[in-house]
Amino acid sequence: QVQVVESGGGLVQSGGSLRLSCVASGGAFFGDVWGWYRQAPGKQREMVATITSGSTSDYAGSVEGRFTISRDNRKNTMYREMNSLGFDDTTVYYCNLRRRYTPVYNKWGQGIKITVSS
Repeated sequence: QVQVVESGGGLVQSGGSLRLSCVASGGAFFGDVWGWYRQAPGKQREMVATITSGSTSDYAGSVEGRFTISRDNRKNTMYREMNSLGFDDTTVYYCNLRRRYTPVYNKWGQGIKITVSS
């Protein structure tokens, strides 16, 4: 079964940087779309960044210019560099791997928390 696991979350000072990783297992994912989402308590989960099989990226307006998403298909891994972090970036982030062709799936990681201190 396809699974995804995030890593790299934690505490960082305001203005600092973090690198998140997400590793998939259980298949080949060259044609899949990777994404990072975030969800604050009591609010809807929202897209932060996505990257297609052709390495075309899309970012939410609040993070564009500060976050960078990339992928390494050989390692079944997605990365996200987070720069100039502020308090508003403090939340839980989820890795997502989505396939629109057979076998269709939409996999989520368990979520990792990013906390930005003053």
